[in-house]
Amino acid sequence: MVKIGFIVEGGSEKIILKSVEFQAYLRTQQIEQVGDVIDIDGKGNLRASSQRMNTQVQLLRDAGATWIVVLRDMDSAPSFTVVKNEVYQATDTATCIAVQALEAWFLADTQTLSSLFQTSFEHPSPEAVTNPVDQLNALRKQFTGRGIGDKKAFARTMLSCGFTIERAAAHLNCPSARYFLTKLQTLASAN
Repeated sequence: MVKIGFIVEGGSEKIILKSVEFQAYLRTQQIEQVGDVIDIDGKGNLRASSQRMNTQVQLLRDAGATWIVVLRDMDSAPSFTVVKNEVYQATDTATCIAVQALEAWFLADTQTLSSLFQTSFEHPSPEAVTNPVDQLNALRKQFTGRGIGDKKAFARTMLSCGFTIERAAAHLNCPSARYFLTKLQTLASAN
């Protein structure tokens, strides 16, 4: 079983990675999560120059992590390379990037959004949406009459309606979710 620590840029990512569903997925892949999912509170804190990042990486190493996986949003960066070069790098770290934002993965989970909106729903290109939070807010207002007041509360709502990264990764146009799961599988199989 490979031991992996997770560092994320925000609260929504932490909620999703700490979920019962994601933890069950890790077990099926023979992955043991080391320590807590660390919310580094913003992408600026993910840089190698960030003392907080250096401290958190070392804490995960000291706790026995073989690998440290960093999950960060792409936002409006011009390329994956730019984003990866901004993030702390070491031989035992892997950076995964949610295209636009983690909330694009929510748009990709057709089953969960259909349940939440109580109608058949499918977004054709979730990662093409520049601001998925705004899109989800508008859609939720349209279908339920209420928007998204708080991103973390909405992440919990998505989980309670059945959201899984696996379903997001199954969407034809959500390759970043698929890459995230594939990276975890690769790290587990290399052990």
